[in-house]
Amino acid sequence: MSQQIEITSQKDLLDKRGEITQQGWARFPYWQYHRKKIKAPWFMIKEWDYYYILSDDLKKGITFTISDLGYAGLMAMCWLDFEKNTFTQIDTISPLSRGKITGESPDLMEFNSKKLSLKFEAHNGKRILTFGAPEITIPGEGIGLNGQITLEQPEKLESMNIATSWKENRRRFYYNRKINCMSASGIVRTGESEYNFNREKDSGGLDWGRGVWTYTNRWYWGSASGLLNGNPFGFNLGYGFSDRSPASENMLFYKGIAHKLDEIQFVVDGEDYMKPWRFTSNDGRFEMDFTPAVDRYSEVNLLAIKSIQHQVFGRFSGLAILDSGEKLILDNFLGFAEDVYNRW
Repeated sequence: MSQQIEITSQKDLLDKRGEITQQGWARFPYWQYHRKKIKAPWFMIKEWDYYYILSDDLKKGITFTISDLGYAGLMAMCWLDFEKNTFTQIDTISPLSRGKITGESPDLMEFNSKKLSLKFEAHNGKRILTFGAPEITIPGEGIGLNGQITLEQPEKLESMNIATSWKENRRRFYYNRKINCMSASGIVRTGESEYNFNREKDSGGLDWGRGVWTYTNRWYWGSASGLLNGNPFGFNLGYGFSDRSPASENMLFYKGIAHKLDEIQFVVDGEDYMKPWRFTSNDGRFEMDFTPAVDRYSEVNLLAIKSIQHQVFGRFSGLAILDSGEKLILDNFLGFAEDVYNRW
């Protein structure tokens, strides 16, 4: 069981030794991150922004990644079709990125190439995502994928924030913010088709991470954002790497308020990720069945670098209990869960 240490005031993330000043979790990003305070080689620093937008109404979804792993940048965009249960992805690598892609600004991240362009802007309570991939082929829809989506992030919207380190080396750390339940609006064009995302129905989330990791890691992560009983609802689940004894990152979100969970276990068949999953908690506050629809599978094996990822999109059904004891029942709630192994 985690201690669940809640941080409630601003502080520097790292001290002079390059270790976290105070580990724990928070409802807002109180830790201040500065890359220059890191005490580790440049090729071990990991920085990324990952967005997902899912529409149960349109039966479509899209994800974006800009990441800088020190030795290389990895950018990706993925279009999801929940009618056909398919995904179409385009990605590209920028070698020897050394932190230049993510930069120091938390409000602007941009990458441009002939193959893929991504721009993430944050200001005035909005996150604007502009994207294009002129050569990607969407089966049954044509060539090209582009558009712009705006996510709304009210100032008082609570989120999952966590800062933890590794037992074997306290200078290896994980600082992560996950923002759920941001209403989504905008247009996505795929070949000859056009999809309009509606802020009254559609939602998205952000996974913002900065840190220095150990060489080999495996993690489990699950997330969802949408409407439940007409109200914004979502959750973030995760474990598997870094020392989580100060806090877990498991959390429910309802009407903009975070509700802290303790420990969650993913029960999944590692031989067949399309078989039903089960999620269970040590305190009975999150008990879910998960029915997979799309396995966004990828694998990279370059000797010293290896990555095996199963990001599975599907539907959650079961029980979630808020801090107040109020019970929420989910029935085919759209979201995803993943099992990822990385050696980098």
